[in-house]
Amino acid sequence: MEEKLTYLRKYNKNIRILKIDEISKIDDKVIPIEWRNLFYNDDIKVRIDLLLNLWEKNVGRELRNTISYLKEHLINIEIMEVESVYSVLYTIQNSKGHILYYEGRNPQGGHKNLELEESWGEIPATIQIFYENVHDGFYYYASESMGLVPLESVTYLGDEDLEWNIVDELEEPIKINLDSSFGFFTNGMGSYVAIDCTNCTEDNATFWSAKIKPKYNINFWSYVDEWIVIGFET
Repeated sequence: MEEKLTYLRKYNKNIRILKIDEISKIDDKVIPIEWRNLFYNDDIKVRIDLLLNLWEKNVGRELRNTISYLKEHLINIEIMEVESVYSVLYTIQNSKGHILYYEGRNPQGGHKNLELEESWGEIPATIQIFYENVHDGFYYYASESMGLVPLESVTYLGDEDLEWNIVDELEEPIKINLDSSFGFFTNGMGSYVAIDCTNCTEDNATFWSAKIKPKYNINFWSYVDEWIVIGFET
């Protein structure tokens, strides 16, 4: 445990791993009841199964490869807390034997993203379901990337402070409206899987990058599912 905490605190010195008695004292309205119930079980395998059942219930089709990988390689789950923000810490041992830590934030934590909150009703239902019922983002802990970022970190592509030099290099006009587009997935290197609220029927999305030509009309979940698994194996 001390070795794990030393690693985790390299990125956030205030992180705590909660014990069962601490979890039991959290107000019922603060974390999902499913979290409380699964952590009352002493059998780690049962805990993992219960949590992955929550994934399957809500995004079993959309993230089927991610869920399949977690079933095989997830070895522990814990609740951690940073300044009253609660998350599930996933400990994954990948096929190379490397230990990876992923964070899934509390879906009851709230938006904290003004532009996105104003457009939330236009975001595809499947994405809303994940964020409101499973996690407020699920990503590689150390970099907060290679996954679905928390709502407060979703990139608003229309932000005037962002410079998209790629736009000047394209031979054709861009086919999405940056002012209504949000990057929910990032690979940590300037690329996003983005949703344009004005053109997102059937989870239609764009692979948007600061450096390379965009890919339009991709399926949001197919890309996200594939890239999360790539991250597990990196």
